[in-house]
Amino acid sequence: MRSIAETDLGTPISVAREQVALTIDGRDVSVPAGTSVLRAAAEIGIQIPKLCATELLDAFGSCRLCLVQIDGMKGYLASCTTPVAAGMQVTTQNAKLAELRRGVMELYLSDYPLDDAPAARTEFEAMAEMVGVHEVRYGFHGANHVRPEEIEKRDQERPLLDSRDQGRSHEYTSNPLFRAKDESNPYFTFDPAACIVCSRCVRACDEQQGTLALTIQGRGFQSSVAASQDEAFLDSECVSCGACVQACPTSALTEKSLIAMGQAEHSVVTTCAYCGVGCSFRAEMKGEQLVRMVPNKDGHANHGHSCVKGRFATGYATHPDRILKPMVRAKISDPWREVSWEEAINHAASEFRRIQAKYGRDSIGGITSSRCTNEETYLVQKLVRAGFGNNNVDTCARVCHSPTGYGLKNTLGESAGTQNFDSVMKADVILVIGANPTDAHPVFASQMKRRLRQGNGHDRARLIIADPRRIELVRTPHVEADFHLKLRPGTNVALLNSLAHVVVSEGLVAEEFVRERCEPEAFARWRAFVAQQRNSPEAMEAVTGVPAADVRAAARLYATGGNAAIYYGLGVTEHAQGSTAVMAIANLAMATGNIGREGVGVNPLRGQNNVQGSCDMGSFPHEFTAYRHVSDDAVRASFEQAWGVHLQSEPGLRIPNMFESALDGEFKALYIEGEDIAQSDPNTQHVTAALTSMECIVVQDLFLNETAKFAHVFLPGSSFLEKDGTFTNAERRVSRVRKVMAPRNSDGKRGYADWEITQLLSNAIGYPMHYTHASEIMDEIARLTPTFTGISFARIDELGSIQWPCNAEHPQGTPTMHVNEFVRGKGRFLLTEYVPTTEKVNAKYPLILTTGRILSQYNVGAQTRRTDNVVWHDEDRLEIHPQDAEDRGIHDGDWVGIESRAGETVLRATLSERMQPGVVYTTFHFPGSGANVITTENSDWATNCPEYKVTAVEVTRVSQPSEWQKRFHAFNEQQQELLEQARDVVAAQQA
Repeated sequence: MRSIAETDLGTPISVAREQVALTIDGRDVSVPAGTSVLRAAAEIGIQIPKLCATELLDAFGSCRLCLVQIDGMKGYLASCTTPVAAGMQVTTQNAKLAELRRGVMELYLSDYPLDDAPAARTEFEAMAEMVGVHEVRYGFHGANHVRPEEIEKRDQERPLLDSRDQGRSHEYTSNPLFRAKDESNPYFTFDPAACIVCSRCVRACDEQQGTLALTIQGRGFQSSVAASQDEAFLDSECVSCGACVQACPTSALTEKSLIAMGQAEHSVVTTCAYCGVGCSFRAEMKGEQLVRMVPNKDGHANHGHSCVKGRFATGYATHPDRILKPMVRAKISDPWREVSWEEAINHAASEFRRIQAKYGRDSIGGITSSRCTNEETYLVQKLVRAGFGNNNVDTCARVCHSPTGYGLKNTLGESAGTQNFDSVMKADVILVIGANPTDAHPVFASQMKRRLRQGNGHDRARLIIADPRRIELVRTPHVEADFHLKLRPGTNVALLNSLAHVVVSEGLVAEEFVRERCEPEAFARWRAFVAQQRNSPEAMEAVTGVPAADVRAAARLYATGGNAAIYYGLGVTEHAQGSTAVMAIANLAMATGNIGREGVGVNPLRGQNNVQGSCDMGSFPHEFTAYRHVSDDAVRASFEQAWGVHLQSEPGLRIPNMFESALDGEFKALYIEGEDIAQSDPNTQHVTAALTSMECIVVQDLFLNETAKFAHVFLPGSSFLEKDGTFTNAERRVSRVRKVMAPRNSDGKRGYADWEITQLLSNAIGYPMHYTHASEIMDEIARLTPTFTGISFARIDELGSIQWPCNAEHPQGTPTMHVNEFVRGKGRFLLTEYVPTTEKVNAKYPLILTTGRILSQYNVGAQTRRTDNVVWHDEDRLEIHPQDAEDRGIHDGDWVGIESRAGETVLRATLSERMQPGVVYTTFHFPGSGANVITTENSDWATNCPEYKVTAVEVTRVSQPSEWQKRFHAFNEQQQELLEQARDVVAAQQA
């Protein structure tokens, strides 16, 4: 439960406010100044009836149910909007108040169709009981009620509407009672007849989500809720975050899962398994059946908000495509054979031992996943180091945020972001570079938009966007960027150096901060470097394409506008100079003193749910947990003592090195837990060639993904609903993942969580592991990891979540890093010379392709493609500027071929003014799109993170798929046939 200092029904409470003493119904109470009377009463157990008031929304005062009487004040006041005052005498219940509340409730009920009420009692109906309304004298239910034949007519003439075929205009728009139910949204239904126009849904859309998609149209009894311009929910601006559904006190907005399954019996608090925001949810259950996911208002990362993926897109966990039994085969051209867990594990272990005996210790390795828990990734790297005897372990962070780890470690001393998400509410200037939060991190984006909508004039927060594409944040309801620096892809470092040049040349450096907190010699070298005229906005304008005047104005704003925070994403890291750009960001923050307090900082927006955690857990080939190098004798000795084996001091192979070594015939086997490298890694044909050359690939996953089609052993994994563990989000917040149902991957005897499968494999190989619960793995992590020594499942349960470092110095965790000094001691400025990418446009390839994500889909789409989210986005498209399209004779919706130096694919074109001429854009959520067929092997100089964001291409109108797509579909059909053959064998045996 949240304390009085953390939440309020009406007016937010500040811990620092002085206490105010008052009396409510003869009982004394003391609360912080600014607390509403409604909340003060609730603190001593007095429940005042309410309807428009809710914890997640600002006080509104419209329903008049929460009226109270206050001595010395005229009339009756809404308790939700009335702040407490010293000595106040409040009466919450007497005959007159009861009469007023019953009258108000009668009026609401007169417009509410109890005939159609759901089986479950709504909040609205509970309030009717609370105020004692049992009869309604007028309107819908009273003497002037609608005649039975009118109700029958209404029911006949409001047919259920579905999908995109439902009508946008309604025959009976003059009266909500006669408007059809809107069933267009795949996850919830809207029944206008059950709407009491309390505005909670409208306010939730405005205040929580910031989309402003809902309005109240009409007046008096003709007023009703409408989506956008009275459109169907599916076709409107609604982003299906579910805030309106959660806010609705009636059955007007109802989740379809509740209609189909009824009320849940119990709930379990867990953490979302999608993006790096790490939202907390209550999984509401009926036995072992998930009814719905409800955002947890006590969640420290999301505060009761959610997005369409976390709240609704969980159907993949029970999708028929899930592979639930272990399978083996000798060659990828053979049919799969379903086997027991024992046979699958023993076969995989035998193959690993055989290959090492034949080709050497270093011929095998493993890949961990940011989809899996901390405990699971920790065990995989332990298996590789202690069981395989080498350091050939890597993680999917290699292809997304490995430059973040390198860049921040070398400048600030820690491979992680500096703030918590709530810090944005104290930012005065927000610089978003290479990130699209509304699509990739929507819950945090909503919080950012709340900050940007606050105040006006000089009081409002200012926004700078640096992105080749016009993302939504450039202009969205009540938010408009002060500057959109529309740079050319691949020129981040040039732009950042230009911003730094202005800071130095115009005397905007925070001299005292730098003098006290940073290495003087390194700063002097950096200052001299960025001050050079070649780094000026004028000199770099020809490189970046950004007007010099805009760069200068944006730099001045960042340096002088108060608390300035930088948020960045894959548009920074996935470049040949990804690590350089991260270091340039850190340099800029240090030079302006924007580190070490709330409202500032360097904030990487991590893409997947546990990218931070997979890196923390020692998944890179050169590091143990907490980013400590394998060559450090003392660190290595601590792990050798704990694990009872000798460990290698030389780094192992990175993922790209594994591919090269495989093609050279030296790397022969790979254990992959939860990662689809055949779809997610660059230059797909190169990756699949490497996979084909290996003798044993073991894939542990939920589905037969693109990588699994090259596997010899398939170990069915468990979803986040089926296991215990922890995720670490983008703000270093470690949160519990709790099992709400038994693992479904049973071979007839029992199912296993992913960490248990790794343990089985390790034991079969000959390295014993004997954990009985995921908490024991975390205990071991804490013993061996200085930043985790204070973290345990019990401690997380007590605090709700913990931001590392958590140790003796920081027993409650660390919301803000580098407060008094940097982790490395003195901050270190590094030179960030701009080096143009080798991927250049020319006459043959005149356009630059860049990539990104979309709100409704997620990463490689393995999860979201198996949910109703495909209603919004069922194919990857190529966005192209109308001028580039006209030059090539391309119309909206045409099929176009995209050719690069690496390959070619075919997508449908979407003409978009969001693009700048010369730049095209696509997503990568569908494997058949082949987005990574055309990305090259160019990568970051320090970390090998692929340069996904810069690929030179040409686009032409075509009429058939690419040759790669033809081969892809043929191979997929073959693999599906091989899977079906295995299932036919099992069915025959069972018959």
